[in-house]
Amino acid sequence: MNQPLAYVHPSAKIADTVVIEPFTTIHKNVEIGEGTWIGSNVTIMEGARIGKNCRIFPGAVISAIPQDLKFVGEDTTAEIGDNTIIRECVTINRGTKDRWKTVIGNNCLIMAYSHIAHDCIVGNNCIFSNNSTLAGHINVGDNVILAGMTAVHQFCSIGNHAFVTGGSLVRKDVPPYAKAAREPLSYVGINSIGLRRRGFDSDKISEIQGIYRIIFQKNYNNTQAAAIIEGEYEATPERDEILTFIRNSQRGIMKGYNQK
Repeated sequence: MNQPLAYVHPSAKIADTVVIEPFTTIHKNVEIGEGTWIGSNVTIMEGARIGKNCRIFPGAVISAIPQDLKFVGEDTTAEIGDNTIIRECVTINRGTKDRWKTVIGNNCLIMAYSHIAHDCIVGNNCIFSNNSTLAGHINVGDNVILAGMTAVHQFCSIGNHAFVTGGSLVRKDVPPYAKAAREPLSYVGINSIGLRRRGFDSDKISEIQGIYRIIFQKNYNNTQAAAIIEGEYEATPERDEILTFIRNSQRGIMKGYNQK
């Protein structure tokens, strides 16, 4: 249902059940899935791919060209999964020729004034609180929570189930299941509350805590810690996920709170 005061480019592919409120502008080369609600004064620009049952609140700008001087007009997209909520004045830029797309998964909540730059890949079930900012080329796993005013440096990665406290400056990679805080950003435990809410039992939480105790609290380097973990812990999906993340880290992982 389109309001007469909204502008929708005739080539945009809009499902019949999409609701578009007044004063919204939807450009060409846009696709929006069934059941999505677009509030007033939203701008959805070329290259947007928006899933089903999303809610996009006033003032949001989706799929604007990247704030990257290397961008030369290449045909890229900004893709938003199903059931994702984009609150007021959020900005999401489309990709560059590095990845050709910016992606936000299903069932995410991106709160007001957050910014997601070009070529970011965000997983499912993530919550970004107000004023969270992602620079370009960032990877964020599933079930990640960024508290308010978190700023993430370009090319960083944040693992599945991680929690970053408000006002944090993320300059290094944050491994899965970890809780990050302080300045400079440090490991301050695992995201035990989030893990319990998602069905992790006490034994699994203890396993993850033990692994991170070796990594962050025993003064080993990462190579030594990985070898000890492989010797002391049987292979599990969680153990292997942590080790793979650390070994593949491009920017290096954050420090433990007692490491220098």
